Amino acid sequence: MNAEAGRTYMIGGAEQRARPLEPALHLVATPIGNLGDITLRALEVLAAADVLACEDTRVTRVLLERYGIRQRPVAYHEHNAADAGPRLIAELEAGRSVALVSDAGTPLVSDPGFRLVDAALAAGIKVVPIPGASSVLAALTASGLPSDAFFFAGFLPVKDGPRKTRLAELAAIPGTLIFLESPRRLAASLASMAKALGDRSSAVCRELTKAFEEVRRGSLGELAEHYAQAGAPKGEIVVCVAPPAVAAPASAEDADRLLLSLADEMGASKAAAEAARMTGMKKADLYRRLLDLKNDAG
Repeated sequence: MNAEAGRTYMIGGAEQRARPLEPALHLVATPIGNLGDITLRALEVLAAADVLACEDTRVTRVLLERYGIRQRPVAYHEHNAADAGPRLIAELEAGRSVALVSDAGTPLVSDPGFRLVDAALAAGIKVVPIPGASSVLAALTASGLPSDAFFFAGFLPVKDGPRKTRLAELAAIPGTLIFLESPRRLAASLASMAKALGDRSSAVCRELTKAFEEVRRGSLGELAEHYAQAGAPKGEIVVCVAPPAVAAPASAEDADRLLLSLADEMGASKAAAEAARMTGMKKADLYRRLLDLKNDAG
């Protein structure tokens, strides 16, 4: 436990003493590559926590050693969560502070930490976010794609069928799509995206914040062809894909024809709702227009 370590950490060669940490589950973001991206608050929390839980103790020790933090981390990951989770909750219920980190970036993003948070909240335990590095946001900002709305989709299914189904579900989302991907599946996934989403602008972000950082931009088809020829790249991969193109507004005549066609198959309210979905026009306006059309026809 950290009490034996003196709750200290190092910044620029100078030893710092961490203040006592409130009993809670602290979700600590760690660097995604460059160890200099750790925040001052994160260092203090890592040094002060009674218990430090991490995905891989070997990975976390590299960070701890860099900043002179004498913690003894315990493992909490996908394969031991069922056993390790209750032990961490017991520590929290005993009034101890627990810090949770992932191997890189913000905990709970594509890792099992959400189960621990869910259990902590169910037990009435406070959860405290300690923000910092995120490969998702780093890739989005470097991609050159719209950032006003985005959707993080995580990893796509490995098999073709489920992958096509998932991409079809995501195709209409009006924001930049962000995926994590394995280097060896990158070319195939990009080709599937091009087929399911259309040949949208995109960016493959690799090894962000590290020595060989690369952001390659182009259409999905161009990037799929590049990686099919170049082979699987090395490192961590984030793929950003532009939102779907905005359809041109329907003309009044087109909207009238669509409304009348839909009204032959469904009620006026449902027809207006479907026409609104298809054209981007307001349902209320379309509903009133449909009533007028019916009155004129009658």
